[in-house]
Amino acid sequence: MPKKIIKLTFKRRRQGKTDYKARKIMLKAKEPRLVIRKTNKYIVAQIIKSKEAKDSTICYANSKELSKFGWNLSFKNIPAAYLTGLLIAKKAKEKAIDKVIVDIGFYRSTKGSRFYAVVKGAIDGGLKIKCDPKIMPSDERIKGLHVKNTEKLNQIFSEIRTKIRQ
Repeated sequence: MPKKIIKLTFKRRRQGKTDYKARKIMLKAKEPRLVIRKTNKYIVAQIIKSKEAKDSTICYANSKELSKFGWNLSFKNIPAAYLTGLLIAKKAKEKAIDKVIVDIGFYRSTKGSRFYAVVKGAIDGGLKIKCDPKIMPSDERIKGLHVKNTEKLNQIFSEIRTKIRQ
């Protein structure tokens, strides 16, 4: 009886960690990637450069860093994501990076999501990113006008936004 040959996919693909087709396209672009991930508590943004398919992190921003600027609300909502985008853009400018491509991994691309709030913050911070403006969250959602304590959030948001931009 002949033995069955089973062809397995790559381990990281089976684990749901790496989309090799998308990664190959991004590596061919030869530009740094803005990698956006979310955890249960925070939004994480990194700018990663690949050289010979070996990744190295150039700069890193976590929404938890917003507490240094006086943010004491949720670290995973849309306004916090936008401010994290501003923060990563500021750090990227210090490292002389001005153009990146977005990598959201296996997360579903949804119009107005937190991922695109980070992208909008990075664009407003001065990074050049190819992205359709229709997919970005509205200014009302970014400023937190849909939240209960609108006045408090809007005041804190404005203060932190100006602190990051300085």
